[in-house]
Amino acid sequence: MYDAKILADSISPLGHRLVTFQITFPRIILAEFNTHRVMSRNSASSRAIPVPKRIKAILEAPFVPTAVGANQRGMEAGAALEDKAQEQCREVWLDAMKDAVKHAERLVEIGVHKQWANRLLEPFAWHTVIVTATEWENYFKLRVSEHAQPEIFTVSDMMQKVLADSTPKELQYGGWHLPLFGTDFGDSMPLLDQPKATWDYAVKLSVARCARVSYLTHDGKRDPAADITLYKRLTSAGHMSPTEHAARPMTVAERSMSEWCGNFRGWVQHRKEIPGEAVFQGD
Repeated sequence: MYDAKILADSISPLGHRLVTFQITFPRIILAEFNTHRVMSRNSASSRAIPVPKRIKAILEAPFVPTAVGANQRGMEAGAALEDKAQEQCREVWLDAMKDAVKHAERLVEIGVHKQWANRLLEPFAWHTVIVTATEWENYFKLRVSEHAQPEIFTVSDMMQKVLADSTPKELQYGGWHLPLFGTDFGDSMPLLDQPKATWDYAVKLSVARCARVSYLTHDGKRDPAADITLYKRLTSAGHMSPTEHAARPMTVAERSMSEWCGNFRGWVQHRKEIPGEAVFQGD
């Protein structure tokens, strides 16, 4: 179930590279992944995914550690346990999963909302994240390391290898880095020489599709009208994180004032062009 692929890889006229990944890893390492603050992220939400859908996915492909190490002092495990102990660990883990499923189903029967019932299932779930950043060096140094937990090492190593094999697309001023938008995703608009209004439309589609990862509905059939509706709902309610993945290259004048915009170097996030993005001004 581990996966890492690049949704968009762009380089600006000033030489700044911006990359958006879609990655899947065990839910248990999400907290460690989220400590890296230079990244913009959206991911599957336990508050959004229906409990039966979550249970079905877990029963079909549960996360189970492939190999566990012996207990010892400190954050790193000791040597791998013997084969018999490894099998015992797997049995205990799967027993815990079955218990968690049973109790989650019971909470659903009582009428409890998924934002609580799904929490019991998280240790056994796989987690999908869309993540965008300009700065990757420190992340890879920390996570593609013998000192990292094996699960985050695995997905980070996959990311690093995919990135090394990727060639960024050169974007000109006025163009946009748009994950989940373009002919590869079922869109017919060519990403060249478009008027501003057309780019604005494309940005909104990209933002909405990145947001749909919360429900795990970002892949598959496209519905531009529904995407525009979702974009309006997100921004009017102050849910701005999906607007960080779409970005345009900084101009020379903009970079002369600061090479940073939010957590991106050399790129202007769409979020930073939305009035009131930092403090929600809702009712």
